[in-house]
Amino acid sequence: MTNIIGWGHNKFGKNDDQSSEDMIADVVSQAIKHADIDPKEIDNIVVGTFNNGFQKQDFHGALPAINCEDLKYVPSIRVENACATGSAAINTAINSIDAKKSKLNLVVGVEKMTDRTTSEAGDILLGASYRKEEDKINGGFAGVFAQITDAYFQKFGDKSKYLSKISAKNHKNGSVNPYAHMQVDLGYDFCNNISEKNPLVVSPLKRSDCSMISDGAAALIIADDDIAENAQQAIRFLSRVQTNDILPMSKRDKTEFKGASISWQKALNESKLTLNDLSFVETHDCFTIAELIEYEAMGLTKRGEGFRALEEGVVYKDGKLPINPSGGLKAKGHPVGATGVSQHVMACMQLVNEANEMQINNATLAGIFNMGGSAVANYVSILERKF
Repeated sequence: MTNIIGWGHNKFGKNDDQSSEDMIADVVSQAIKHADIDPKEIDNIVVGTFNNGFQKQDFHGALPAINCEDLKYVPSIRVENACATGSAAINTAINSIDAKKSKLNLVVGVEKMTDRTTSEAGDILLGASYRKEEDKINGGFAGVFAQITDAYFQKFGDKSKYLSKISAKNHKNGSVNPYAHMQVDLGYDFCNNISEKNPLVVSPLKRSDCSMISDGAAALIIADDDIAENAQQAIRFLSRVQTNDILPMSKRDKTEFKGASISWQKALNESKLTLNDLSFVETHDCFTIAELIEYEAMGLTKRGEGFRALEEGVVYKDGKLPINPSGGLKAKGHPVGATGVSQHVMACMQLVNEANEMQINNATLAGIFNMGGSAVANYVSILERKF
């Protein structure tokens, strides 16, 4: 098995004074120090970034060594898989270890988004959709999920108030996350009402339904079992699954994240666990409708009944299965390439009881769901504290 033995994370937000290179240097230094390793022992590097025009500087696989010369001459690649780029980087590193091509991997996720205007960012993110059919959708990538929301409401009824409950829940959780872009408890009334500060973005989605354009980076040190035996802490991957659905929304039911459901089923089966065994889940709430459908995809409720997880209190911090105790993408921010790595860092902090005010009592098992595009690339990880 493979293990996470160290991590680093910067504060997500509008980081005007930091380039992608700067953010990478910051989190790499943190992760190496946290793992208490000699960087010369790292024998593989995987960097995840979406970019697609956010920054003129590309070739991100070459950036970690600039500020850590011990990483010179180490194989390093950059991967991209839309909004699931972070998990793609993690899986690429683990594949290298499983194939016995490496033993100690550095994984970095990074994105510098805020140099672009909102409209420019929305168009860049449309690269994660099927442009041949979806290029002219009003509102850029938010418009994609507005269409998903409309379709869901037509099939299962207007669930706007439940989307507002998701937003309020995640902002309350994120208000105590020092790494979050927005550390404000907005409250349900704010999230449920259109206002000057909470306008419609693309009907029916309000600003409070959409994750923020953010800059950020996160890093992991991933090791094989031999190295992990001597680590200060080790979080074990019990399972990791990727399932891809078809890209054009016209060729699938956009109200059912089928690929996500398959990934969850396989991951739980491989771990010999059920959803009831998990202590919490960090899930991909790029838009509030995504989190609602993900309740159904992971098996918390039947299709069309995701709202029940909120009505019954299941997904709150004191509920049976807390969802996004970090605040999720909604409050923490969504620097695309960093997101999947960040979710794993947040989970690790919980499992070693170092999440401070975010902490879930007696957290032993974590579920993580990270998706690319409109539930096209679907990654689930199940993590357990080894020691």
